[in-house]
Amino acid sequence: PDFLFKFLVIGSAGTGKSCLLHQFIENKFKQDSNHTIGVEFGSRVVNVAGKTVKLQIWDTAGQERFRSVTRSYYRGAAGALLVYDITSRETYNALTNWLTDARTLASPNIVIILCGNKKDLDADREVTFLEASRFAQENELIFLETSALTGENVEEGFLKCARIILNKIDSGELDPERMGSGIQYGDASLRQLRQPRGTTTQNKQQCNC
Repeated sequence: PDFLFKFLVIGSAGTGKSCLLHQFIENKFKQDSNHTIGVEFGSRVVNVAGKTVKLQIWDTAGQERFRSVTRSYYRGAAGALLVYDITSRETYNALTNWLTDARTLASPNIVIILCGNKKDLDADREVTFLEASRFAQENELIFLETSALTGENVEEGFLKCARIILNKIDSGELDPERMGSGIQYGDASLRQLRQPRGTTTQNKQQCNC
């Protein structure tokens, strides 16, 4: 890949974080999903704007008792999906706390996509699209409603996040070489980067053989 991005999936318990990740990686709904204990991991290589990007995604437990464990995984994340359940106002009300955690513990520049999950349960909705999009606007988040069950907007959420990070790298706003950026160059990019700078050392090494 050209790049590796560290992603988080955060939000209250029961909002469907693991199901979103499973849908994104396996392309199917996770039927018997239990509460995540601590942190789980998944990865997938995606094509974004002509670049191949490996997303390394940490799916964190939403339960309060795991908060200290999950927080330690925040450091150096480039992007996050912040998830609430559209049928549960309680999970929506908790968003501010999750957001503060992400921006203070991961990085102030972390790119966050707000996901109103369980879009398929529209009849039981407790949070309107308008209200959540206002919250997103006020907090400079990109907002999508998703359904881990049907797969609607799931891929879009992860890809949008990756696209914004790539744009920020192009514009110089994000530096992959800065410690804790949550971004690493993949093999393809490293080869290009090292050629102009390290030609002499590479030539020496070649002579030695």
